[in-house]
Amino acid sequence: MIIVLFGPPGSGKGTQAERIAAVTGTPHVSTGAILRDEVARNTELGREASPIMESGALVPDDLMVRIIEHRLAEPDAQPGVILDGFPRTVPQAEALDRMLRRNGREVSVVIYLDVAPEMVRERILRRAAVDGRGDDTAEAFTERMRVYTRETAPVVDHYAAAGVRVERVDGAPAIDEVTGRILSLLEGGRGGGAEAGRAAVSGDRSQ
Repeated sequence: MIIVLFGPPGSGKGTQAERIAAVTGTPHVSTGAILRDEVARNTELGREASPIMESGALVPDDLMVRIIEHRLAEPDAQPGVILDGFPRTVPQAEALDRMLRRNGREVSVVIYLDVAPEMVRERILRRAAVDGRGDDTAEAFTERMRVYTRETAPVVDHYAAAGVRVERVDGAPAIDEVTGRILSLLEGGRGGGAEAGRAAVSGDRSQ
């Protein structure tokens, strides 16, 4: 399965992707982590991306898709992956779709973590206080939500219109409960997801 984990900033995508990956054995593919790894390993793609990243510019969509294609070709990704952080725009989703079709694959399901703006704002500001992240300010959050609403949220409609299964999951409850709901959806509603969710990364209690 190619799973796209989707949601606004602060919705818990990274946390849930790691937990689902731990339970299912499906690789968690974070575009940011991939970029850093390619650069660290001095691969051809890494050498191409490094100067762009160092300049502070955004990595072009075509390069991001090639990097993801390279990751999907690795043995552990053959059964499927969990995509976290990509696609962020409809053009990226379209480019991803074309690449997957070339490789005889497709997005299987979009898991949309639905969290109210007030809650994600609270989470991000709390994270800033705990982790000391300078980019997690109220002003930065407002801008990120503006960009998300304008450019990223339409990705869900893109996949729904294409007939891809889109599952909305309430991202407000406790982490274990959200994980359990996602697992139940991925298991086709057969149950057992909540128990697996409680077992997954049991020490993690904050979004």
